[in-house]
Amino acid sequence: MSSFICDDKQVWKKTVAVKSRRFDSDAWRGAELWDLLDEDGMPVGATHVRGEAMPHGAYHRVVEIFTLNSKGEMLVTKRSPEKKPYPNMWEITGGAVVAGEDSLDAARRELREETGIVTQIGELELLLTHRSKSAFVDIYLARKDVPVEQLTMQPGETTAARWVTFSEFERMISDGLVPSPVCRRYAVVKTILMNMLQAQ
Repeated sequence: MSSFICDDKQVWKKTVAVKSRRFDSDAWRGAELWDLLDEDGMPVGATHVRGEAMPHGAYHRVVEIFTLNSKGEMLVTKRSPEKKPYPNMWEITGGAVVAGEDSLDAARRELREETGIVTQIGELELLLTHRSKSAFVDIYLARKDVPVEQLTMQPGETTAARWVTFSEFERMISDGLVPSPVCRRYAVVKTILMNMLQAQ
């Protein structure tokens, strides 16, 4: 009698790959694709179409960039009224890593697309990775002094930008102007950012 070991994680990976295979067809050409990850943040060899329901137990990677200026203020941008969910709310720059893209390149791309800020590779520092319900969020720090009037908003994504102090941002949170996921990630990274500013 032969014996075998049932590896639940391998079974799950194969199931996700089979369910996601349909996204490789011509019908989905041009759609934004994400690489699917397992619970350890490792690729499972399948992609997922943005806007579709995530497979149970699957994750994808997201980046968020806290941009601080020399005054210790952080850059926040206002979401377009077309953006669902959380239209017209204020947030930290960020977005999903697309299939085949690495985290750092995604962070540089999102910052450039949503604000017009161009960074070199060494200008972004990875602070931590936060695991949420369906994503691993890589949180970066960028240090830039750019006047608001020189920023470029991305049509359909961002409509305005402001430099705010930590206290001002927390008042915005209290006033319900910041999406709850952004609030949760800010709570995780706030102490790190404050310590870095005090060490300057």
